[in-house]
Amino acid sequence: MPYDGKLLARARGELDRIRTENREQTRQRYNEVTARLPEIRNIDAQLRAHMTKLVSLTIGKKPDMQEQITALREENLDLQMRRAELLTAAGFGADYLDEIVSCPLCRDTGVYKDGVCRCLDRLYNKELTKELGVLMRRGDESFEKFDLSLYPADTDPATGIVPRQAMRKVSEACRRYAENFSGASANLLFQGGTGLGKTFLSACIARVVSLRGFSVCYDTAASALDKYELAKFNRDTPEGEAAAVQIRRMESCDLMILDDLGTEMPTPMAQSALYTLVNSRLINGRKTIISTNLTNDELSKRYNQQTASRILGEFQCLPFVGTDIRRLKRGI
Repeated sequence: MPYDGKLLARARGELDRIRTENREQTRQRYNEVTARLPEIRNIDAQLRAHMTKLVSLTIGKKPDMQEQITALREENLDLQMRRAELLTAAGFGADYLDEIVSCPLCRDTGVYKDGVCRCLDRLYNKELTKELGVLMRRGDESFEKFDLSLYPADTDPATGIVPRQAMRKVSEACRRYAENFSGASANLLFQGGTGLGKTFLSACIARVVSLRGFSVCYDTAASALDKYELAKFNRDTPEGEAAAVQIRRMESCDLMILDDLGTEMPTPMAQSALYTLVNSRLINGRKTIISTNLTNDELSKRYNQQTASRILGEFQCLPFVGTDIRRLKRGI
């Protein structure tokens, strides 16, 4: 995944904070232990002196170098055993004074096997997911707060569907999706009228998926597709460059949530941008959730065959049914 330099810098800053905090905790532990067991300081001083002597012997290459190295190693083992005995006798674990690190792979450096360590990648994803502020504007979007009582419990005579039962299945499917999200997950199409909870459940999924360390982007269709036009026709301006960065995020994040498809202006540029976004994510195995008020027939009429076939053929549809919740809450 390509990284945004600004977000990566913020992630590195957070990793620096974690590393500093761990070092301070290590130092506090050492002071705590040596205040009770001053012999530990003496042992550590001897171990450091042995290390210096070992380096000197290796560089000097004296005739009896190997014998001296062997003797030093044996002394070190004795000192380390004495150190562990002192710690355990005082009620500390033998590893209590080991350096504290949050990531055992890179030891909080952010670099592993000449690449970005997964701990830094997770921190980067958290920075990226802060863009979800628009989606999670209320701050209470959680599956536990999805109120099924707002959906009719009686059968809809026009469809033969009980909205409350149907939406219970939809909410449970969304919860499972979020809790088990991976590169093998499906793409989802949230389909139904206005005010039926599509954006709310999208936010619930986004919150859980992002907390599990995946990168999540959210945008309305109108805003997302406008960025392609801005990047194309204003590429040498700060606005165009910012739009290009946002496009790279949308195309490469683990989960892209495209809200309110069908509300954007139906221009050739928007058609092209939508196809590019959806198709690039499908090709690269990135997962997408699209919400729309449009029916299958309306999607087929509004978008070209290539785009419509990818959405209708590659996305698992979750139908949202019921009465406009926003109007119910306003008492309309």
